[in-house]
Amino acid sequence: MELRQLEYFVAVAEEANFTRAAARVHVAQPGVSAQIRRLERELGEQLLDRSGRTVRLTEAGAAVLPYAKAALAAVAGAKFAVEELTGLLRGRVDIGVVTACGAVDLPTAMADFHELHPGVEVTLTEGNSADLLDAIRAGGLDLALVGLAGPPQGISTHVVVDERLVAAVSPDDPLADRSEITLDDLRDRALICLPRGTGVRTCLDDACAAAGIAPRVAFEASGPMMVERLALRGLGVAILPGAAGPGLHTLSITPELRSRLDFAWRSDDPIAPAARAFITHLRHAFPHSAAVGPSSSTPNPTQIHR
Repeated sequence: MELRQLEYFVAVAEEANFTRAAARVHVAQPGVSAQIRRLERELGEQLLDRSGRTVRLTEAGAAVLPYAKAALAAVAGAKFAVEELTGLLRGRVDIGVVTACGAVDLPTAMADFHELHPGVEVTLTEGNSADLLDAIRAGGLDLALVGLAGPPQGISTHVVVDERLVAAVSPDDPLADRSEITLDDLRDRALICLPRGTGVRTCLDDACAAAGIAPRVAFEASGPMMVERLALRGLGVAILPGAAGPGLHTLSITPELRSRLDFAWRSDDPIAPAARAFITHLRHAFPHSAAVGPSSSTPNPTQIHR
C-alpha cells in the first residue's frame, strides 16, 4: 500500500469523479485508475462503485476512507513537525508583484524572511494582476501581490490594503471646485488610468458597464505616479487608489468604488514548506486581514484590486 494510492482514492471519493480527481492530483486519469485498482486488489475489496454517472463509495470504501485521510494527515503532520523542529527550511519561493506597487513594502518583508531562512531562494517577478494570477494557476508562481475582480476559483487571499478609488484633476480643471463626482459626470471626460489587466482599470470598466457608460480612457500608464503626472499636466481626470498626490485636487466617486491589494496563492495544491513559511511570514508582516479562502463571502461587486 502506497501513500499515493491513498491520496488518489481520497481525491476520487471527494470529487465523485475520476477526471476531476486526476486534475486535482495532477496525474493522468489512467494513472489514477490504475493505482486505485492496485489498492483494491491489495485490500481484496472494491472501494468504488463505478457503475453510475458519478463514482460512489462501496461499503468497504466508506469504511476505508477515514483511515486513508488519517494516514495522509499523519504524514503531513510528521513533515511539518520536522520542519518546525529543525527550523532549517530549504527550497525556493517564486513571488509576483503588481508593477510599480509602492503601497506595500514587500522588499523589507523579503529581506526579513531571508534573514530568518537564508537557505530559501526567493525570486520576484513584476506584472499586472491578470498575468500574475495566470502564473499562479499554472504553477509558475507560488504567490503574488495582486488585485482581483472578485474571489477567483481555487485562489486563497490575504488582504493587505483596502481603499477607495478617487478621481483627481489639476487645479485648473473645471472640476477642481467640486468635492465629488459621479460616473455619469465622467462620461465625456478624457480619463487617465492604469492599463487593462489591472484591478483599478477593471474596477472602472465594470462600474461603467453596469451604469451603461463607455469610459473614454485617453491615457494609460503602468503606475499611479505616472497617472498623477499626466493629470497634473491637465491631460485628463486620473482614476487612482487611495488619495492623489500633491498638486492634484481629489474628488470622491459616487457610487463608491473600492480597491484592494491581496497576497494570493493556489488553494487546491499542497503548499511547499518554503512557500508556506513565506505566507506565514507575510501574514505577520501585513496583518491587515485574516486569510480568505475561495469559499469566503463574495465582496461588494465594486470592490476590485489593482
